[in-house]
Amino acid sequence: MADIEEARRAFDRFDLNGDGRITATEYKSAMAQLGDFYVTETVAEAVIKTKDANGDGELTFEEFWDSLNKRAKPAAEPA
Repeated sequence: MADIEEARRAFDRFDLNGDGRITATEYKSAMAQLGDFYVTETVAEAVIKTKDANGDGELTFEEFWDSLNKRAKPAAEPA
């Protein structure tokens, strides 16, 4: 499971305007600041869409946190 304080710091780095939501534009911009200049608006929208539980095109911290925890869970063992 991810550490919630680390997750909050990561979320805040992406939430450039501090409104509590990450848009595709913010995601793309934050990735560029981190050195990944290959993330286009289309790619950013696709990434957001995979984690966006309510379908509004933006990520809240709760959606961000949930996506981290889903990824961190080990795969189920085959029976």
